[in-house]
Amino acid sequence: MDLSLVVPLGRLLFAFVFVRAGIDHLSPGDPGVAYAKASGVPFAPVAVPVAGLAALAGGLSVLLGFHARLGAWLLVLFLAPVTLTIHRFWGIPDRGAAAMQRIQFIKNSALIGAALLIAYLGSGPYSLAQ
Repeated sequence: MDLSLVVPLGRLLFAFVFVRAGIDHLSPGDPGVAYAKASGVPFAPVAVPVAGLAALAGGLSVLLGFHARLGAWLLVLFLAPVTLTIHRFWGIPDRGAAAMQRIQFIKNSALIGAALLIAYLGSGPYSLAQ
């Protein structure tokens, strides 16, 4: 049984999160800037669009399998600071809000793990790299 189509499907499902986030962070009126400011992110009006560019470029790179290793590193560079600054569940006194941020922290940690796998293994079959 040939399961090679699983790889591009996996890239599509993985990359969708970042392509969508990138588009949202580059859209006028994105609430991400206000959310980042409230979370204490310095230079949020600049940081959020830059993060959006990294997410969009990295997501498209992985999706298409074009320099996917580099794209995966862009996603790690996007996710690591977001995870550690925006989703600091350990500093939130409200248990419900802390639980939501813990879920986001764990989800982002898993996404970092997947991006690291792509950074090491590359894009696989059915990619522009071949």
